[in-house]
Amino acid sequence: MLLTEECCSLLHFCLKSLSIPYFSGSGGDIHGCVEPKRLETEASVGHHLISTNCSSPLDLNFPLPGEKGPACLVKVYESWDSFKVNDVLEVYGILSVDPVLSIVNSDERDSSTLDPVESMDTTEEQRVHSPPASLVPRIHVILAQKLQHINPLLPACLNEEESKTFVSNFMSELSPVRAELLGFLTHALLGDSLAAEYLILHLISTVYARRDVLPLGKFTVNLSGCPRNSIFTEHIYRIIQQLVPASYRLQMTIENMNQSRFIPHKDYAANRLVSGVLQLASNTSLVVDETQLEQGQLDTTGVHNVTALGNLITWQKVDYDFSYHQMEFPCNINVLITSEGRSLLPSDCQVHLQPQIIPPNMEEYMNSLLKAVLPSVLNKFRIYLSLLRLLDYSISDEVTKAVEEDFVEMRKNDPESITADDLHRTLLVARFLSLSAGQTTLSRERWLRAKQLEALRKARLQQQKCVNGNEL
Repeated sequence: MLLTEECCSLLHFCLKSLSIPYFSGSGGDIHGCVEPKRLETEASVGHHLISTNCSSPLDLNFPLPGEKGPACLVKVYESWDSFKVNDVLEVYGILSVDPVLSIVNSDERDSSTLDPVESMDTTEEQRVHSPPASLVPRIHVILAQKLQHINPLLPACLNEEESKTFVSNFMSELSPVRAELLGFLTHALLGDSLAAEYLILHLISTVYARRDVLPLGKFTVNLSGCPRNSIFTEHIYRIIQQLVPASYRLQMTIENMNQSRFIPHKDYAANRLVSGVLQLASNTSLVVDETQLEQGQLDTTGVHNVTALGNLITWQKVDYDFSYHQMEFPCNINVLITSEGRSLLPSDCQVHLQPQIIPPNMEEYMNSLLKAVLPSVLNKFRIYLSLLRLLDYSISDEVTKAVEEDFVEMRKNDPESITADDLHRTLLVARFLSLSAGQTTLSRERWLRAKQLEALRKARLQQQKCVNGNEL
């Protein structure tokens, strides 16, 4: 559908992983006469392009290093204050590549032409907020809505009648899908079925509520015992990347810790938020590869980055740097830490890998594993992991009482090693174990199975401690 404005077209634009930087201000009309700079939502952040109108490279401000792809400025004119940092949006709007928007450094401006940068204070601010439209087109939003999830294999809204039918049909075949996924992950983890069980629980975990500052539902897993300087962790990430809609592998090297920008910070000269690695959309799977860590010294930036990573894991929040103060932004990131020994970072659960098979050629083994999975089966795995995150869950009063009594007995039998943290972790395992089987309430059977898994996991850690003296 062509509009009167040249080079504009009606567009349905879905931003797959739109990270919305913090901004403030009030609404304006579609021409941007009222503080247009405050209405801009920048879907751009680290990648550089050279502009003929700019003396320095144009920073597209992608959150993740090395990220490529189209960038745009999304201009929102109403209800923009309902969007939060790192929300994922589906946007319907008008795509504009009007050349007049490219004139950011020219002294010759047509006074009859609407100038969207008149209210900007500095040249740097003008350059950043009005890059060439040929490189960074504009989308003038007509309709924007938050996405409940970003898995295209699932209906957009699960509350509609047609969606309920889809969910019901899939839940009826959940058991074989889980069994196939468990077998697939067991092979990926070199025959370790216990580690595969915990990886499934990790992949369906999500922060479902917050009690004061405590995020409920986070389940960070430390997979220890991974081969050092091996391609094993890289291939584990590749497999996870095939299963979840959004993921990132963070190689925890001294160089990365000291040189990367983890925390977004405010650039007051350009009046924008410069993004960082931890500015991730909700339910992103973050795989931290600690097997890459070698001896060396962290500088001030490295210490701040490690602290930020620990805060994300423990509190599910990132403290954005506004120079004169810090502002907390809650997040919901699934963190998997792969390490040789116990991780330096905090975690909710440590699972020590016990390979049952040692492939002579790891790369060939992992590649053949991925090739052996049919695309239709892989899609079922993807639906399974996304759908179970969205299910409601509850514990009946009867089961709650039984769990409390069971915990009291456990404390009596072993008062030294059974703590409140053990109860909390076992309840988490029971929650995700129930959901993984398609059950939205905790049963006695699932509680006992959760206790069994935890006993096996702890026994394995104790055995490893006896072998090499590592801490639990």
